[in-house]
Amino acid sequence: MNIGILTLRISLPGCASLKEKRQRMRGMHQRYGRNPAVAVCESDQRDRLESSEWTFVVAGLRVPEVESLCSEIENKVQRTVDGRVMEATREIL
Repeated sequence: MNIGILTLRISLPGCASLKEKRQRMRGMHQRYGRNPAVAVCESDQRDRLESSEWTFVVAGLRVPEVESLCSEIENKVQRTVDGRVMEATREIL
């Protein structure tokens, strides 16, 4: 079993309230948490209005499978979130 940890720091320019932040980030758990190989949580920046950090833990039998799923998640977040991915870090265990 291989584990990948993908952490994305997202900038939310112009975000004026925590309610707006939740609306802009809504659906992260539903979109990615449905996959039994993925666990997702908001890992930092919870109280900051203009940024958010999300961590995805991905499990797979082979490293290429884990890396592929991490890339898929990162690309999908960049396309679907009303914000900008400022930093992405990956670690394979």
